[in-house]
Parts: sequence; structure tokens; C-alpha cells
Amino acid sequence: MMELVQQLTRNLGINENQAKGGAGLLFKLAKDKLGSGDFSKVAEALPGVDSLVQSAPGSGGLGAAIGSIASAFGGGEKLAGLAGLAGGFSKLDLDSGMIAKFVPIILSFAQSKGGDLAKNLLAGALK
Repeated sequence: MMELVQQLTRNLGINENQAKGGAGLLFKLAKDKLGSGDFSKVAEALPGVDSLVQSAPGSGGLGAAIGSIASAFGGGEKLAGLAGLAGGFSKLDLDSGMIAKFVPIILSFAQSKGGDLAKNLLAGALK
């Protein structure tokens, strides 16, 4: 996973902790959406992904509150998930616009290391 962290730091101009935490947040969201069965296929294709999930900051705070409200009022799972990510990215001193910059790098990495299966599972969970 260090290769992914290096790609994120180099391409986005962020530090290593921000890269690990942001990737961890996205992989955590994917894990939550995919469930353990499909996520285990991703983890098998991308060894070390679980350590990134563990490095994700808690996404509590305003972002989580907005996500809970959006979900409760039918705002949809996607809106709730993205709002939760925004809270976590904020804890990393990254604005929510960075989420969209992380996704293509992570998907490209998943494609190169885990093939179509890993990329497609992640793409479905992160759209």
C-alpha cells in the first residue's frame, strides 16, 4: 500500500498521513457498502488495505451528523456516505473537494494491482 500512498502524495501534493487517512476513509466506505464477502475479494487483491482502513480518522462531527440527517430524511445512502467522508477529510485538514481527486487514483491503483474485479467492486461502492 505504500505505492498507493506515494502516488497520492505525489499527485495531490499532500503528506503521507493525509494520503493514508484519506485512502483509509474511502476503503472504509467501500467496506461498509460492499460487506465482508465482496470486500474480502478487494483485500485479497490489494494486500494491506485493512491497515489503511484502520488508519482512517473517525468521521464523526458535523459530516457524520449531516450524513445521519440526510439518511433519515431519505437523502440516500450516497449522500450520507459522502457527508461522512467530508467529516473525516476535514480531520485530515483536507477539504471535501479532495475526495473526488482520491477516487480515480485509488481506482487506477486497484486496476493495476487487483485487475478488473477489484476496480469494479470499488468503483461500484464509491460512485
